[in-house]
Amino acid sequence: MSALRHFLDLDQIATSDLRHILDNARRLKAERRASRSVSGPLAGRFLAMVFERPSTRTRVSFDIAMRELGGETIMLTGAEMQLGRGETIADTARVLSRYVDAIMIRVLDHAALEELAANATVPVINGLTKLSHPCQVMADLQTFEEHLGPIAGHKVAWVGDANNVMASWVHAAVHFGFEMRMACPPELSPDPALIAAAQAKGAKVLVTTDPFEAADGVSCVITDTWVSMGDKERERRQNLLAPYQVNDRLMAAAAKDAIFMHCLPAHRDEEVTTSVMDGPQSVVFDEAENRLHAQKSVLAWCLRLEGF
Repeated sequence: MSALRHFLDLDQIATSDLRHILDNARRLKAERRASRSVSGPLAGRFLAMVFERPSTRTRVSFDIAMRELGGETIMLTGAEMQLGRGETIADTARVLSRYVDAIMIRVLDHAALEELAANATVPVINGLTKLSHPCQVMADLQTFEEHLGPIAGHKVAWVGDANNVMASWVHAAVHFGFEMRMACPPELSPDPALIAAAQAKGAKVLVTTDPFEAADGVSCVITDTWVSMGDKERERRQNLLAPYQVNDRLMAAAAKDAIFMHCLPAHRDEEVTTSVMDGPQSVVFDEAENRLHAQKSVLAWCLRLEGF
């Protein structure tokens, strides 16, 4: 029996597999635009989607992705499951594995994701944890390459809080050969172990407190909401991050053809101004669309579909 293909973190997957997923996502996107047929190779197979917190893009994109491959989905929330009444993650994994063909879980506790994968007998996909968000970054990479070509050799700037999306961008820098720059306030800086691990693998990673240093000449500027699920001390975070707003002045420091990314939802005129969000450099809605195509390709990879 072949080993399970979990999709937990980008740093745990071979570069060749990630490149295959990206290339396949591009093909699936083109095919979808040519034909809206929903018959597909996953007919009769089921994806459980487990959500600890509410979701828009992750829920809709995975649901449509599975259905367009011919499969079915079932959505579960922590409040609805015995998990919310004390059943262990391990037992939940064993039970769900008897019913479905794959599990996508969106849960803040990264250890819970890892425990689920360790006890499941079907593939487990990380839909988001507090530590990482690999599915989002696969869609981001697809979006970058659609607009600017292969990402190798480019410079990318993250501006704001060192959060889960940023961590997956650091993982991606190891695989895809681009320079990753991060501008964060000292109180919200990246985990030194994350940076050290990436640098040990040859990634070019820069950490600074100056957003203009990070954005200087880059091909892409990325930010995210300042207050996310599980975050506390809203006022303190906003005060720390106010100098890191992505605005027209900051975008002017980037390359002339630079693009702006945000995984959404965005708080307009907080972490990013409306002029940037709706401006010609913004590709945020392409990112949102590409969650569907990238995740369809992740599903195909996890379930070992022939020809995918």
